Amino acid sequence: MSMLRQCISAIASAFLFLSLLNGQTPAATGDSTLQVHLDYTGSGTVDKDHVINVVVWDLPDFVKPGTEMKPPIAEKQLSSKSGTVKFEHLSQNPVYVSCAYDPAGNWKGGSPPPDGSSLGLYSTQPGTPAPVNLEPGKTKKISFKLDDSFKKAPAPSK
Repeated sequence: MSMLRQCISAIASAFLFLSLLNGQTPAATGDSTLQVHLDYTGSGTVDKDHVINVVVWDLPDFVKPGTEMKPPIAEKQLSSKSGTVKFEHLSQNPVYVSCAYDPAGNWKGGSPPPDGSSLGLYSTQPGTPAPVNLEPGKTKKISFKLDDSFKKAPAPSK
């Protein structure tokens, strides 16, 4: 399996841990804020019925196949092709950001994204999560793009 395919598979697997949250986001006790601006340039419709899930992680391991994973720190939904979500009271530093979009509109998070979902990652090197360094009492702003070039593939047959 290619390195890129492994990375995409690992990102998709990481969303499995959203199911552990049952749609809930664990409360954080810090005072840092992360503002994520996302531009979706793909062909799908993004609205209240076709959302993009933006997820914050405390470790970059969510892209490594076979790694024992912890649930994400937080998740928010974006209902427009271009928009911003804000994560407040983060105590972890650094953090890492990923996103997923189901063009069929059947998925709202809280479980792994379905096959064919577009997957994105805040990174400076393809396939490698970039750390986002937060400062107490301050808002860190980042932005990145999501397109349809990386899709969740079906699990390989055994």
